[in-house]
Amino acid sequence: MTSDAHSLTTLQTFDLPAGTGDTDAGSADLDADRALGRALVAAWQTDGIFQIRATRAQQHATERALAASRDFCRRPLAEKAAHVSDLTYSGYVASGEEETAGERDGSEIFTVCPDIPADDPRVVERWPCQGPAPWPSPDYARAMKEYMAVVGGIGHRLLRLTALGLGLADPDRFTRLTEDGWHHMRVLRFPPADATSERGIGAHTDYGLLVIAAQDDVGGLFIRPPVPGEERGRNWLPGESMAGRYEHEEPWTYVTPVPGVLTVFPGDIMQFMTGGALLSTPHKVRLADRERYTLAYFHEPAFNAVARPLDAPDSAEYIHYGSHFTRMFMRCYPQRVTTARIEAEDRLKVLDRLREEALA
Repeated sequence: MTSDAHSLTTLQTFDLPAGTGDTDAGSADLDADRALGRALVAAWQTDGIFQIRATRAQQHATERALAASRDFCRRPLAEKAAHVSDLTYSGYVASGEEETAGERDGSEIFTVCPDIPADDPRVVERWPCQGPAPWPSPDYARAMKEYMAVVGGIGHRLLRLTALGLGLADPDRFTRLTEDGWHHMRVLRFPPADATSERGIGAHTDYGLLVIAAQDDVGGLFIRPPVPGEERGRNWLPGESMAGRYEHEEPWTYVTPVPGVLTVFPGDIMQFMTGGALLSTPHKVRLADRERYTLAYFHEPAFNAVARPLDAPDSAEYIHYGSHFTRMFMRCYPQRVTTARIEAEDRLKVLDRLREEALA
């Protein structure tokens, strides 16, 4: 039921053998990792995305997370809507609550941010976005945390391979940034298309470093590959955004659902750090003839980390991740109770202090 033509592009799919990306690899293994890293980088530069073939254990964790998400989304709306926090952006997002380029998206979401205990110093000191996750049940929490641990391990290895593929002398240039990372996830349920709308999510790029996604067998994801000479917005700068750009202009590649794979693409911080050598990948979702589920995991820097361009580590240009994340979520959810509390308690002043300390 989508108006977008389905491209016949076959995405490049890679295996991550045991030990790939390990910091204690021998010289022969390191040469193999460099070759794989170069292939991953080339795939991003050509297609904007690649696939990783999941192991059996990784696929089982994915299936459990998808099953738990289906169970949650089938609950009554009033019950789902109760799982919202005024401290953190974790929790339920109703269909239509989120907008892209001024249009309401059709996705129903449960966002999973780091689950920070209420007595943690970051919560006590009123850091923005910090607090316990409003889990609907212990079983749901267990399934989500298990899945995020699995893809988090993949993300760590992919970032090291990316550094090697880019020819960096320091293979841990990215992974040091993501120690104690603000890794989070959005569980998305898309309803079937109807006579009035096929829009799932409008065209946009993601604000973070690395995106790892799993989708069910329904399909609906489209990505925009790098286009020579095409300007890509810098979402980290005030007033610039990729939201809605090129949404109705070719080329767009349909990401055909393939069992047992995870799709991977760069976010805005990767584009910033690499000076555009790796571009943040625009993507959008069109509704299908039945409901669809996907897990979008974001492998991120630490909340108080500072990202700088790879070729200018002492540059005045930087992204303070906590400020970046908070600003993006406040922009996405201006009416949410979390945003209201950040503003009412002037928690942005705390964020300013954290940024100054990180830059000192």
